[in-house]
Amino acid sequence: MTRTTLLKVEGLSKSYPGVRANDDVSFRIAEGQIHALLGENGAGKSTLVKMIYGLVRPDAGRMELRGQSFAPGQPSEARKSGVAMVFQHFSLFDALDVAENVALGMENPPPPRDLARRIRTVSEEYGLPLDPSRLVGELSAGERQRVEIVRCLLQDPKLLIMDEPTSVLTPQEVDILFRTLRKLAAEGTAILYISHKLEEIRALCDEATILRDGKKIATCDPRERTAREMAELMVGELLTPPERPARPRGDVVLAVEKLSLKSANPFGTSLKEISFQLHAGEVLGIAGVAGNGQDELLLMLSGELRAPRNQVRLRGQPVGHLGPTGRRGLGVVAAPEERLGHAAAPDMSLTENALLSAARRKGLEQGGFIDWARTEAFARQIIARFDVRTPGPHVLARALSGGNLQKFVIGREIELDPDVIVVNQPTWGVDASAAATIRQALLDLAGKGAGVLVISQDLDELLEVADSFAALNEGRLTRVRSARGLTVEEIGLMMGGSGDMQVAHEAAE
Repeated sequence: MTRTTLLKVEGLSKSYPGVRANDDVSFRIAEGQIHALLGENGAGKSTLVKMIYGLVRPDAGRMELRGQSFAPGQPSEARKSGVAMVFQHFSLFDALDVAENVALGMENPPPPRDLARRIRTVSEEYGLPLDPSRLVGELSAGERQRVEIVRCLLQDPKLLIMDEPTSVLTPQEVDILFRTLRKLAAEGTAILYISHKLEEIRALCDEATILRDGKKIATCDPRERTAREMAELMVGELLTPPERPARPRGDVVLAVEKLSLKSANPFGTSLKEISFQLHAGEVLGIAGVAGNGQDELLLMLSGELRAPRNQVRLRGQPVGHLGPTGRRGLGVVAAPEERLGHAAAPDMSLTENALLSAARRKGLEQGGFIDWARTEAFARQIIARFDVRTPGPHVLARALSGGNLQKFVIGREIELDPDVIVVNQPTWGVDASAAATIRQALLDLAGKGAGVLVISQDLDELLEVADSFAALNEGRLTRVRSARGLTVEEIGLMMGGSGDMQVAHEAAE
């Protein structure tokens, strides 16, 4: 069946100092088509969709929307033309209710009562039910995404751009989202879908445009390609990781016992009776939908939130009362989910960011004086090992793409050779090749005897790397059990709170 072209992109190019983000990119999206945009970190996906959405002006090239010249100077112009976008990072205010957040994203919102009625009608019609009066701060990550989508749908978009839309969803929520997107496509809405999850692309999308180094490499039908074939188009030949050898577990390196901790964030999730043990050489995977206590758990383990001293122990030594510097000195490092602003200081260079967490463990500062030569050498070491795409260690953290900054942040902690590493969403927003590098580096750390705790919403990732597994729901943790034999469906149900979270599961052997 021949479809009418909705958006035509011809020869779009965009350069920044030292990098050509897009180089003569051309492709088309048809009405009612779900079109994937694929590429590794730094391939130019973000810049391309920003040009379509009016956030960035191209240096060369042109676009047409429904046969008419299309050159939005700002997002409001794109929205008026029928282009909407759901960003990877939600732009919502926790202290406002659903209707107020929706109104803020509309050019001419209707009166509050009419808007609330429309939110209920549209959200239920598309299988994404929402209560307009609920505070956003009380919503789960999946419900927050519904707010973003419904806000776009109320403006009757002809093209909906979605950036990594399933990164915060359970498998059950992904199924609901896919049903919604298929319904939209059947009604004629085109969807430009960005994701690193290639099996999702194969299941959902009609066509895929693949970028590499800012250039279009191919357009293909993802249903006729394997995930590996598409990954190799994105990054070149993929190496098959060696089979994981069985690792004997060592002594307990980190123990948490019946810890309850109130969240410092009024919209956060307090931890309730958390107990687990992490052994030397073990990778413990913890799953959970965003907003169920993952951030609080990492803050407590890193020392940013203090705990009763005896309820957190490192090799039997009480450390609950110690802050991040004290724990780092003893060999506990952490990489939080929020990379820009928490894991890295945006307006500091990569060299300075390397110093922030490595000063003590790498001996980069002596007697109040910083050894800048050694610090820069350490930053270069991270950049080289983790293939961070940047002109050099002098570049500011905010100048890196999200995936490249993630590689730098995770690499910085791994290069410290810790006894315990805690990471939240280690491969969020990075391409298949970079994700494989990060996961292998975590496995190598465990192979050297470190205890590795991985908090992730990527269930395939947890099943790939974890020896043992637990799930967080509303601040409660299931008992740790062996990851062997677990299915994605079982984990998804545990993440969603199905079943008794307090039932004791068989401890990992």
